[in-house]
Amino acid sequence: TRNTFLLPSRTQCNLADLLFNGRNSGDLRKNQRRLQPGKVSPPLSVPDHIPKPPYVKSRLSPAIARGPQIHDEQGMECMRASGRLAAQVLEYAGTLIKPGLTTDEIDKAVHQMIIDNGAYPSPLGYGGFPKSVCTSVNECICHGIPDSRQLKDGDIINIDVTVYLNGYHGDTSATFLCGDVNDEARKLVQVTRECLYKAISICAPGVEYSRIGKTINDHADKFKFGVVRQFVGHGVGRVFHADPVILHYRNNEHGRILFGQTFTIEPMLTMGSTKPVIWSDNWTAVTEDGSLSAQFEHTILITENGAEILTQS
Repeated sequence: TRNTFLLPSRTQCNLADLLFNGRNSGDLRKNQRRLQPGKVSPPLSVPDHIPKPPYVKSRLSPAIARGPQIHDEQGMECMRASGRLAAQVLEYAGTLIKPGLTTDEIDKAVHQMIIDNGAYPSPLGYGGFPKSVCTSVNECICHGIPDSRQLKDGDIINIDVTVYLNGYHGDTSATFLCGDVNDEARKLVQVTRECLYKAISICAPGVEYSRIGKTINDHADKFKFGVVRQFVGHGVGRVFHADPVILHYRNNEHGRILFGQTFTIEPMLTMGSTKPVIWSDNWTAVTEDGSLSAQFEHTILITENGAEILTQS
């Protein structure tokens, strides 16, 4: 794999997946040009006094850390703080969205807000990633690198924010509408968001991880949207990516959710093909057929009563 965000599917495609793959793309992208890379500006600097995660000095992608991220009371409070800041940054970034804005300008705004709050933008320097946030437009499934491309009326854009605050990562993303977005794209965004919250609602100590994927897949199927398999949720806390790997599609993975655990759920749905194509930058993942993709993500903490959303403003 090219980076730890991308994992091979561990379950064979079933017949429903094969039938639905490429189901809704139709003419929705006929009059819209495929996404093209723009000019990427140099990485932004972070003041020396801000603590940086260990991977920053290496361009190698760290492996997913073994074992779940389990927290005591102090750790939970640290996770709440990092999650709260990530949510505030994402909310602010969303207010900037308008036609003519470049994704590089989003990166600069996100970067500045994060360092102004004494935190480090987790994506910056992770496995060589050159920017402080991921911006994934239209058919970009995830990990889009901010560049000189201007947003256009009718675009959809996922902004993925992760902050490293006091030694803990808070990770969240949402898909925003730019200008006058057509009804089909709006529906994709709405259903993707619903998939996330339905999955969160079933999380509690002792629940099988596999129920998360089934819940998401069941809801997506009602609207004939595809569920991307190659990108996953993950444990998050003192490390950016840890066990467990959270699959967003039906699966038979073993394991149960634990009290005090933190992880992300981040379903990615598509109108057409769910197969990603990775650009030569080794990060940007786009749908094979150019059909639209949307994503939403929260970091959650497992409590006695269920799941507490840490990245909700």
